[in-house]
Amino acid sequence: MDRPSTSSQSSPSPYTLQTVAVVGLGTMGTGIAEVLTRAGHEVIGIDVSEAAGLACSAALEAATARSVAKERLTEQERQAVLSRLRTFTDLQAAVHADLVIEVVPEQYELKQRVFRELDAIVRPDAILATGTNALSVTRLAAESQHPERVLGLHFFNPAPAMKLVEVVSSVLTAPPAVEAVTALARALGKQPVAVGDRPGFVADGLLFGYLNQAAAMYESKYASREDIDAAMRLGCGLPMGPLALLDLIGVDTARTVLEAMYAASGDRLHAPAPILGHLAEAGLTGRKAGRGFYTYEAPGSGTTIPEPGVRAADAGLGPGRPVRSVGVAGSGTMASGIAQVFAQAGYEVVLAARSDEKAAAAKAAIGKSLGRSVAKGRLSQEAADEVLARIVPAGSLEAFAEVDLAVEAVAEDLAVKQELFAALDKICRPGAVLATTTSSLPVVACARATSRPQDVIGMHFFNPAPAMKLVEVVRTVLTSDDVHATVREVCARIRKHPVDCGDRAGFIVNALLFPYLNNAVKMVEQHYASLDDIDAAMKLGGGYPMGPFELLDVVGLDVSLAIEKVLHKEFREPGLAPSPLLEHLVAAGCLGRKTGRGFREYARR
Repeated sequence: MDRPSTSSQSSPSPYTLQTVAVVGLGTMGTGIAEVLTRAGHEVIGIDVSEAAGLACSAALEAATARSVAKERLTEQERQAVLSRLRTFTDLQAAVHADLVIEVVPEQYELKQRVFRELDAIVRPDAILATGTNALSVTRLAAESQHPERVLGLHFFNPAPAMKLVEVVSSVLTAPPAVEAVTALARALGKQPVAVGDRPGFVADGLLFGYLNQAAAMYESKYASREDIDAAMRLGCGLPMGPLALLDLIGVDTARTVLEAMYAASGDRLHAPAPILGHLAEAGLTGRKAGRGFYTYEAPGSGTTIPEPGVRAADAGLGPGRPVRSVGVAGSGTMASGIAQVFAQAGYEVVLAARSDEKAAAAKAAIGKSLGRSVAKGRLSQEAADEVLARIVPAGSLEAFAEVDLAVEAVAEDLAVKQELFAALDKICRPGAVLATTTSSLPVVACARATSRPQDVIGMHFFNPAPAMKLVEVVRTVLTSDDVHATVREVCARIRKHPVDCGDRAGFIVNALLFPYLNNAVKMVEQHYASLDDIDAAMKLGGGYPMGPFELLDVVGLDVSLAIEKVLHKEFREPGLAPSPLLEHLVAAGCLGRKTGRGFREYARR
C-alpha cells in the first residue's frame, strides 16, 4: 500500500474534479474506480481492508487486460490507466481529492463517521458525495461542517457497464456542486438524472417495491420462484426475474433499502417481506453467500444448481386430454394473434366473430401478419399459405361444436365474458376445454357461468401473441387436473412458456407490473422527477426495455387504470390506489398513443 503524500498543493477550481477519492472498495467502489481511471482521472482508493485494496487493483488489471485482448486498449494505454489508481487504508489519503465518493456499507452510523472524518481532512472546496441508494442524503449532509458541498452520486452495478447515475440534491446542496458532478457524470459517458432526496431515489424507489412484492408473492406460495422469474422476463422483457435479481443485489441489502423506504413512506408495500428478514438472518443473502432464493454452485457464482425436493412444474399432473382442433372467439388483435399461433403449430383453427365480415377481416389480418414474416425471410410463402388454410372463419360460435379447446379473446368485460361462456357451455361438446385470455378478471367467475366449471381455465397470452413466449396458466379451485395438464401440453406444442398461478387479480405479471407503473405516476404527481428522467432511470438503471411512461402510453391509460382498480379492489392496499393524475388523464380522454396524447403527445397517423 502507498502512503499519502502530505506536500502542499494549490486548491483547484471547484469545477475541476481531476482527483477523486473512492472510499470503500467493494464491488461498487471497485467499479467506480475503474470508470474514473479509464476516463483519465487520478483515483485514490481507500478501504480499511488492505485485502480490499489489493483486490481492487487486481480487478482493474484483469479488466484492462481483457480490453487489450479485445483491442479496445493498447498496452501503453492500459499501463496509463493502472498508474492512475493508488490504494490506501487511511482516510487521510483523501487530503488532496477534488471529489470524494463514499460507497461504504449502507449504515447511517458508518457513513456519518466517514463524513465527519472527511470534514477534518479534505479542502473546504472539495465535494463530498455519498453513493447510498437508500439512506437520506440530507441527514448525512447535516452531519457535515459544509453541508452545501454534500450530495448523492448513485452509480448502478456494474458501474463500468451501467449508464445511469442519479445525482441527488438535498435542500442544503449548493447548485455549483450539483453542476460539477453532473458534468463529471456526462464526461464519464454516463447519463445523469437529477432527483430529490428520498429513499430509493428514482430507479431503486420503483425497483425495490416491485422486488418486495415478488418476494411476498413467492412467500405466499402463490407461484414458484421459477415461474415468477420467467413471467417477468418473458412477459415484460426484463433482463432478470425479480427473485434472481434479489439474489444478485443481496437479500440483506434489499431489506435495508426497503426498511429505509418504509420508514419514509409508511406504505405497507415497502415493508420488507418477512422472507427477506428470514433469509438475511440465516446468512442466505444471495449469490455472494452461495444461497438465497436460489442455490448456487459456490459463493459469488451466478450458476444455480437444482435443489432436492423441488419438482418440475409438470410433475404429478398426469396426462391431458387430446387436442386436435381449437376455436378462438374474437376478432381483435389478440384473437387474430392467438389463432395464428395455434395454426402455425399445426392445429385446425375455427376463428369465430360476431359476423362473417368480422371473422373474414380477422383472418385477413393474420394473412398480412404472415406476409410480413415471408417478406422478412422467417417463413416461406408455401408455409404461410398452409397456416392460413388451417384457419376457418365463422360468424357464429356455433362453429365451435366439435373443437377440443375453445379460447375466448373478447372484450375485458366480465358480463361479456360470462355471456360468452354460457354460450360455449351449450355449444361445445362434453370434455372440451374452455379457456379465457383475461388479464385481470376472475377466471372462476367465467367458470361459474357454465355447468362444467371443472373444464374452465385461464390462458393469458401476451401481446403480440405470435412473438411473446409467455402464457400464464390460471387454474381455479374448481379446475380439474387433466384440464391443467392439457393446457400445459398445448403450451409446449405451440412453443410457449407456461407459468402456473392462482386465480388472483393480475395473476403474476400484472400484479407486479401495474403497482410499479402506478408508483411512477405518483412520482411525477409529487413533482419528484420528470417523465423523461424516470423513463431514463428505469431503462438505464433497471434494464427495462421501456420506461414506465412509454409503456403506459403503449398499453393505454384506460386499460392501465382498469387493471389498477381491479388490483386495488382485490387487495385493499392503500398503496395500490390508482394515482389521481392517471384518473384525470383518462377522464380527459388522454389515453396514450391510440388517442395521440397520454403522458406525452404523439403525431397523428
